[in-house]
Amino acid sequence: MQSLVPYKHFISFSSKYGLKLLGLYKAASGLDVGQKCQRRASTIPMGDGWWSREKRPTADDLRIHPFKIETSVEETQDLHTRLDKARLPLPLEDSCFYNGFNLSYLRKVIYYWRNQFDWQKQVNVLNCYPHFKTNIEGLNVHFIYCKPYGASAGQRGKPLMLLHGWPGSFYEFYWILPLLLTSQDDLVFEVICPSIPGYGYSDAPQLEGFNTLAAARIFLKLMERLGFSQFYLQGGDWGSIIATNMAQIKPDVKGLHLNMIPVTTVNPIILLSLLLGSRFPTLVGFNEKDVKRLYPYIQKNVFSMLRETGYLHIQATKPDTAGCGLNDSPVGLAAYILEKFSSWTDPQNIHLHDGGLERQFSLDDLLTNVMIYWTTSSIVSSMRFYKENFQGNLWKREHTRTGVYVPTGLAAFPEDLLHCPPLWAWQKYKNVVSYSYMPSGGHFAALQEPQLLASDIRQFVTKVEALKK
Repeated sequence: MQSLVPYKHFISFSSKYGLKLLGLYKAASGLDVGQKCQRRASTIPMGDGWWSREKRPTADDLRIHPFKIETSVEETQDLHTRLDKARLPLPLEDSCFYNGFNLSYLRKVIYYWRNQFDWQKQVNVLNCYPHFKTNIEGLNVHFIYCKPYGASAGQRGKPLMLLHGWPGSFYEFYWILPLLLTSQDDLVFEVICPSIPGYGYSDAPQLEGFNTLAAARIFLKLMERLGFSQFYLQGGDWGSIIATNMAQIKPDVKGLHLNMIPVTTVNPIILLSLLLGSRFPTLVGFNEKDVKRLYPYIQKNVFSMLRETGYLHIQATKPDTAGCGLNDSPVGLAAYILEKFSSWTDPQNIHLHDGGLERQFSLDDLLTNVMIYWTTSSIVSSMRFYKENFQGNLWKREHTRTGVYVPTGLAAFPEDLLHCPPLWAWQKYKNVVSYSYMPSGGHFAALQEPQLLASDIRQFVTKVEALKK
């Protein structure tokens, strides 16, 4: 775990020597940075919303219903028929994953899916934890709620909400749950894993405007409905942004742990450290790991992101167009989703014929996540979440300009899409109590490195609890 002391010293350094850069930044952007900082709110209002076409009732339905995932012979037969009729073009020779999902390997995936994958068996696996639904703001919100193993009546663990992203699901957490639900050193959790509305078994919003702040508000209402006034949050991908928004709305959240660090602020401190960091890393508070993960910057952060974010442009502009094809073709859906589990797990996987998928995961687990999207027809609504969140000026949004003062733990996995050094994280997260350079793992940390992530969550919560004594 990295000491945070050097970054405090760099704040003073940059204040003295970054004045000229600050002036250039103001001139180039037309912004008065000082005034902008003064306008930043300490919290974001809770607000309210309604996402159904049906008229809102006078009183909210606060009931929580048990839910069980089910399938049918007809559902499986329809899938098999579509797989049998799949039309694949011929692949380019030795193309690996350079053009996206390798079509030769995709044939193997289709064969396994059609002849060996047992969806009913996987449904039973999904149902091994208790599922529930409750209506919040017109949406039936799905979630898993797990009590600690061996807990007696009335015994409770530390409440922890785990939040997924795209193209994942609540299923990502099935490997980390046993590690969190088992008591270690007198620390145990009770865990809530919701599905983001529009993903999996949660209803999709029927009206425009549903973004991360709306999701954050719904999940805060869910925790309140479950009887939790204080709790911990953990998230990656969209889950990290939603969890951050929850902490901005409710600053008495006990702690916030992230395995993706969504810092969208571009200020003189970040610019100065970026310019000097490769040649004078210690001067700007970088260490060897920061330098290795950041530089060469253009190659690792510009070219790589251009290669990996084509999907984002589509989903942030016209999600329904591509989404219709994915919603109608299980093969297209699998290729679209599984390609992300290849390149976002390790960027070097593009050089492999099979994308390295079965080095980290089993086809059963990968296809189970695909089936959650397929059987719920939720790929289009999950893609729309991008468009809703990229509407308007991102830099002027309230949650972009609002700091986070909740105790925060950050786990930086080496193969994630982008690296955020502690100094940069400090620009948004004002109370970072732990920052860990994880030894291995990528974007899907809970699925890929559950032991590492669970251990980091535990050390973070232990530290926060000690600070409060």
